[in-house]
Parts: sequence; C-alpha cells; structure tokens
Amino acid sequence: MSEHRRKPPHPQGGGPSGGRRGVPQGPGGQPGQQYGQPQYGQQRPPYGQPQGGQQYGRQGAPGRPGGQYGQQPPGPPPRQQPPQGRTPYGQESRSEEQPVYGGRAEARRAAQRGSGSRRRGAEPAGGRGGRGGRGVPDKRFINYPRSDKDGWKRFVPSWKLVGGTALGCFAVLTAATGIALAFVDTPNPNDMATAQNNVYLWSDGTQMAAVGGERNRQILQYSDIPKAMKDAVIAAENESFDTDHGVAPMGIARAAWNMAKGGSVQGGSTITQQYVKNTFLDSDQTMTRKLNELLISVKLGWTGDKQDVMAGYLNTAYFGRGAYGVQAAAQSYFKKNADKLDPSECAFLAQILKGPNLYNPDGGIGAAATPKANTDRAKMRWAWVLDREVTVGRMSQSERDKYKTFPKIQPLSAARSLTGQTGYLVEIAKQYVLKKGAGQIDQRALDMGGYRIKTTFDKKKVEALTRAVDNTRKEFLDEKERPETDRFVQFGAASVDVKTGKIVAIYGGPGMDKNHFTNNANTSGVPVGSTWKPYVLAAAMEYGTKNSDGRGISPMSKYNGNDLLVIRNRDGDPVMGNNGRPFRQKNESPTAYGYVTLDVAMQKSINTPFVQLGFDVGHSKIREVAKSTGILEESMNPNDDASFMLGTSTPSAIRMADSYATFAASGTHREPYSVESVERMKDGVPLEGFEQPKAERVMDNSIADNVTKVLEHVVEKGTGTKVLKLGRPAAGKTGTTDKNKSAWFVGYTPQLSTSVTLFRTDPTSEDKELLSMNGTGGISSIHGGDIPAEIWTEYMKAALPKTVEQFPEPEDIGVEADGDGAPTASPSISTSPSASPSDEVSESPSPTPSKTRKPRPSCGPLDWDCPGTSDGGKSDGGKSDGGKSDGGVTDGGLDGGATADPSPSPSRSGKPGRSGGTSLFGGTG
Repeated sequence: MSEHRRKPPHPQGGGPSGGRRGVPQGPGGQPGQQYGQPQYGQQRPPYGQPQGGQQYGRQGAPGRPGGQYGQQPPGPPPRQQPPQGRTPYGQESRSEEQPVYGGRAEARRAAQRGSGSRRRGAEPAGGRGGRGGRGVPDKRFINYPRSDKDGWKRFVPSWKLVGGTALGCFAVLTAATGIALAFVDTPNPNDMATAQNNVYLWSDGTQMAAVGGERNRQILQYSDIPKAMKDAVIAAENESFDTDHGVAPMGIARAAWNMAKGGSVQGGSTITQQYVKNTFLDSDQTMTRKLNELLISVKLGWTGDKQDVMAGYLNTAYFGRGAYGVQAAAQSYFKKNADKLDPSECAFLAQILKGPNLYNPDGGIGAAATPKANTDRAKMRWAWVLDREVTVGRMSQSERDKYKTFPKIQPLSAARSLTGQTGYLVEIAKQYVLKKGAGQIDQRALDMGGYRIKTTFDKKKVEALTRAVDNTRKEFLDEKERPETDRFVQFGAASVDVKTGKIVAIYGGPGMDKNHFTNNANTSGVPVGSTWKPYVLAAAMEYGTKNSDGRGISPMSKYNGNDLLVIRNRDGDPVMGNNGRPFRQKNESPTAYGYVTLDVAMQKSINTPFVQLGFDVGHSKIREVAKSTGILEESMNPNDDASFMLGTSTPSAIRMADSYATFAASGTHREPYSVESVERMKDGVPLEGFEQPKAERVMDNSIADNVTKVLEHVVEKGTGTKVLKLGRPAAGKTGTTDKNKSAWFVGYTPQLSTSVTLFRTDPTSEDKELLSMNGTGGISSIHGGDIPAEIWTEYMKAALPKTVEQFPEPEDIGVEADGDGAPTASPSISTSPSASPSDEVSESPSPTPSKTRKPRPSCGPLDWDCPGTSDGGKSDGGKSDGGKSDGGVTDGGLDGGATADPSPSPSRSGKPGRSGGTSLFGGTG
C-alpha cells in the first residue's frame, strides 16, 4: 500500500473505539480534537443550521453532558495524554490548539504533508514553532527571518522591513542631531585672543625664555575687511560660501574615506568648517573633535550669519609669521592696515592660507620649504587666486590685467622681544619640536602655548661663543673705516657634544632685536669649501679607487699636486670643460708640488689631488659617506663635477659640526638635537619622541681615526696652525671658496665639535647673493685659517672641560694606491713641510695672513697651455659657490699659511676607538 494510503497506528485510547468510550475524536481517530467538531465518519451540518440535541463529543457518552449547537459547554473534558515517548501521528507535542479540518481526507493530507516535511529536514506543518506555514505570516512584531518564506528567501528582508528600518534610523539620527545641536555652542573669535606662554629652559633647567601670551591679532568688524580680501578668500577656499549650509558633503566623504584607509583625520573644506577648527584650543586629531566641529558647522550654516562667519574666519586664520587674522597679516607682510590692501596683496594673503609652511616666502620647516621654493609656490598660487576670482565672477578681466607683478613683501620683523642669541635658540628648538612632535603638536597648538620645553643649550657655552664672535668682530672689522669690505660681514657657528649629539651652543647673528632674522647657524646656502675634502678622503679609505682593486687606500697614497692639472675620469679620459676642451683644475698657488701624499695634500689644502681622487673613487661613494655622517642630501651639490670635491655643497653650521663629530667619535654618528623633553604644563604629561637619538656605527673606527690623524696634521703643520693656541689635541679643516665669498673652520676635540663660518651678503637683497671678502678686515684674501680659526680657538678654550682627552691612535689602513703617473720613487714633496723640495710655499706660511699675494700670469679660461689660472675651477656644467660665483671653488692653496716648523701636538694615549649603536634617529637642529 502506498505511503499516502497507509493508515497511521491508533494510539491508546484513540480511534473509533476511543470514541465509544467518550474520547473526542480527531482526524485519523486521534484524540484531543476541538469541541464542536463532527464525530468520526459523521457529516458536518451546513453553516448556521442547528443540529438539534447534538452534544459535543459522542451523544450518550458516559460522563459527558450534552448541549445544543452554539451553546457553551460547561467545560472541556480532561485531555488524554499520549503514552510516554510517543506523539500522535501528524501532531506536535504542544499545548496550543490544532487547526480545524473539514473532513477525514483533508486531515490525512495535512498529516502527510507534515510527515514529508520532517523527512526533508524542514519545519513541521505550521512553520517554525507552529507560527504559521508557507504563505501564513506569524504575529511577531518583526517578521525576520520571514516565516512565510522557505529556504534562503526567509533571510531576504521585505521592503516593509527595509523601509521601516531606514525610517527608524533616520528618525533616531535626526533626533540625536537635534539634541546635539541644541547643546553645542557657536565659536567666539575673542576666545582666541590670548594664550599661555611656552617656557623654554636651558639644559640645566633654568628658564631661558617665556614666549606666547598675547597673540599677534586684532579683531576687525566685517565692514572693516576689504571686499577684495573676502572675494579672494571665497574664490580660493570656498566658492559656494554664500549658498552652502556650512558643510561640504563631498569633503566629509573624502575625510571619511581617508580615515577608513587608515590615513590622518582630515579637516573641513568650507570656510565655516575652517573657522570652527580655528577656534578649538587643542589640535587633537580625534573623531570626537571632528564630530563636534561638524555639528557646530551645521549649526552655524543654518542659524549663523554669513558675515559673522566670514569675519570670524579672517580674524582667526593663521597667515604665518606668528600673525593671526588679516589685520596682523597685513601689518606683518605689507606694513599697512587691512583696509589699505589692494586686490593683489589680498590675493597674496589668500594664497598663504593654503599652508604658511609651504607658501610663506620666508621659508618653513623641511627640505621642501626653502625660501626659494616657497616663493616660487607663492607666486604661482597668487596668480591662480587672481585668475580664479575672474572665473567665479568676483573680478573682471580688466581688473585682473592690472596685477602682473608679485607684491613686494616687507622683511620679517617678529620676535623683537627676544634679544641676542635667545631668538635663534628658541627658533631652533621650536622647529625641532614641530618636526619630532608631528602628530602630537602643530604650529597652532604651539602658538597657543602651555608647553614646557627643555633644550640642550648650555648657557655658559652660548655666552662663550657669543663673546668669541664679538671680540673677533671688534678686532678685525671696522665698517666706518672700510665700509666697502667690512660691511655685511656675517658670522655663524654651532657646537655639538661629540658623545651625545646635543647642540650645546650656536651663534646665529647679532640678534632678532637688531633686525637680523636669519639664523646663520642653521641656514644652508653657504658653500663649505675645502672642509668637504675629508669626505673624499674617507670615501677613498672605505671604497678604494680604480687603482686599488676595491681595497681602501692609505692616506700615504700619492697624487699629483701640480696646478692646472688635467682631470681624468675612471676610464682615463680627460673630463671635458664647458668649452669642449679638457678641463684643468687650478690650485690657489701655482707651486709645482709634484706628487704628494694625501696627508700632505690635506695639510696644504691642495685642490688637484682631491679632485682627481674624487673621480677615481666616484661621486656617489663620496655622497654616501657624507650622508652617513649627517650631511643632508638636499644640501649637496647634485652635479658629478669637479667642484663637488671642493665644497660647493651648502650644509648648515650645525650639520657640519655634527658631521665632524662622527670622526671624533671613531665612526659613530649621532643625530644633532636641540630639545630633551616637552611636556604640557596643565597636566605635566610629556610628549613622546623626544628621547636622546640613538647612535649608529657608520664607518669603521680605523677609517675615522685615520681621518682624525690627517686633520690633526692640518692643525699641527698645515693651514690651521692658529688652533695650536688651544694647547690640547685638536683636529680640523679650513675651507675657503672662490673669491673668498665664504670661509670656514670646522674642528673638534674628543669632547666637542664646533664649526665657524664667515661670509658676506646684503640682507636687503632679494637673492641674498654672496659677496667677495677680499680685503675684509684689512686682509687681502680671507681664508678659513684666519678669522674663523680665531673664533673657534677662543670659544673652545672657554667651553672645553679642564680634563684633556686624547684621540685614539689609528690603525694602519689600506694600501698605497697612487694616482696615475705617480713615480715609484719617493714623492716629490715629503710629509714634513721643512723637507719640501719646492719651498716657494714658504713665502706665505706665517701665522698672520699676508695681505699681498704672489702675482699670477694672466690667461684665458681653460687655456690648455696657460701656466697661470684657468677658468676658476669651473667644471663640466657644474656651478661653483652654490651657483652664485663665477669660478670654481678653491681653498686658498695654503689657506691661511703653514708654519715651517710647527709646535708638536700633545702626545697620544693610545685610547681605543669608541663603539657604536644600533639605530639612527631623524631630526635636525
């Protein structure tokens, strides 16, 4: 018999016999059916037609009262339970009432459907939990998963559910936004008028300066701000300002996308959002703060007055130079009130809002923010702002055509309250804080104040360096007597602790209070001359030359020191000059030195050996060595020319002092740093990232110590003999550039490394071009062994501790790999100046520089057979003197003179080299 015809088993007490015992019958003879249901096998009477005398259940069943159809029985009989462990076929073990079926066949079909569903693993008839079946939704408030669907469709929400959910979320969000808007306050520009001081401390913890307090800002009314300024800002920053509601949905979407990718939290793009951001007293990049800004911007957009928003923004915006607001900016850049600004000047101030660090012509923080780069960017954006005003209809083309020349910017005149070196010290520390504290503190937060900043500057050493410069200035310079040569002479100096990298002292200039705002200690742009030659020597010791089979060479290797030497590349071919002829390098002196050791070449600062050595080693290797010692790559001459070996690169005095400290520390480099700690005064919480930079071994100690040995010879019997007055072990190198436009002395002891630079430039000139120092101080030709060495020696006497330390004795290093053409016999000039076969050099070796120079034959540039000067050392396409001079860089041949019989240096202790560290921190002084 087929399954659908098989009769289900009769449970105990069920079936027809159960009915005879008075048990109510159900489909298939099951007990427990509804009252009022017809008996088993009996036809249901038509609807509405009474069945006279019919009782619920079987008539006459014992113990069952009868009743008419429609009458409420006195109560249901007790339900008979099925046997334990069994459930009637087709019926779930539930206490709920079962559906009413019209007949036996219908009940059987329902039972079969339920049994088949269970066999397929589906829910029993009636749906999950008996809450309706397919097509019969249940009565849950949210019908999900959907009981009226089968399979995967149960998990597809209905359009009612989706629409209802969206509507509910919108209602909740609207209510929450309304409540939030009711509780946020609109900004008040007057709250930004004052700020706390930033307290700068000396290295010993005593106070150096307190900067901050009243901000450089004045409140202007909307009517006092020129229309040209408003138009320029709207055109550049927010074209839809007049019609938007304070927020830019696309800007918000971009910010959200950037944060989702893990980027920084971005600010608003509308003027309203920027105004709100300007009023926050902290710079925390958090979602909470951004949400507050968004809510306030929305409130301002709907309830605020556009004129108030514009005035508030232009009164709180930062324009650089410490100027907040358009009035302070107008005074700082143009020395006039805001209502006197013309449209060109307004366009300039509008463009600087893009970012003062990159668009302020004064320059900013970072390698990309040089004064020249910033000026170029400012000019381009200034022109764009004017064109943009025409595009958006805020300026006519005829009006635009009037402004073709970039407006003249007045010199910076801030920080007058900081006298002497204090202004430069604070500026260096501030730059270091902003660089190392990126992500924790920015320019606005620092200007608001409230930070305690402990620097590395030693007050006594700063005062000693200032005295040394002032004394030397008074002794050598007389602007009244020699205005043509002694005017515009500038000094710069820096001193770095060898063992830590701390910047302990600087000399940046006469003082910001005296209208000298450029920090000469931290300014690149002055070529370092022959102080670059130690990097060429160190690279040769480390990487070798084309003649050493890849092995490092010894400083006793010999190279041709003759004047006007034809320089050859690694293949042996002549390096060609700009005129298409072989390039000849000139020395300061026409003396025919012949082949000399590199040690002697360094003592006498002869150019030709180091230029040829540089080509034999390779420019890239020299750059690598210089960079490893702390010289910034962006300050290096990018050209692979001859002048590169002679110091056309322009590192700052701080970087040169720190770089030479690597030699003093036997090859261990430490980044220079100027701040030891920064903490918020309100809670004393320190900022992270200001720990002492770790050290790194960048060259073998044998190389560094051999470089030191050679530089000691420069002091003992070379161009730096004035330093012998120090009376203790010292090593250093003099440096001079073509036409004596700059002069350097960089030297060190085992404890302290110091650099001193001297140069001339008109601070009022636009391009700050370097001027010749020939005749300065009554000296016909200034060299690094003159005034810079005098300042260095006087300072080091006062700054060094009484304990005298010795340099470690260097190990023998490398092979003697001579330059091409070197004789196999002894060199033509010995390592001892007294044994020199050509003693023409002794005409000017006295400690006091000679005011006259031996005349040289006159010849044309790059003349092949000329016995005198050539093109000034200018090489193939390279520019000397940082691109400002018209000749190659020389170092004065003798560079200050050499003594024929110098005093011996103090004896060595044979102290071993110093060990290095593991990592290198970034940063700048």
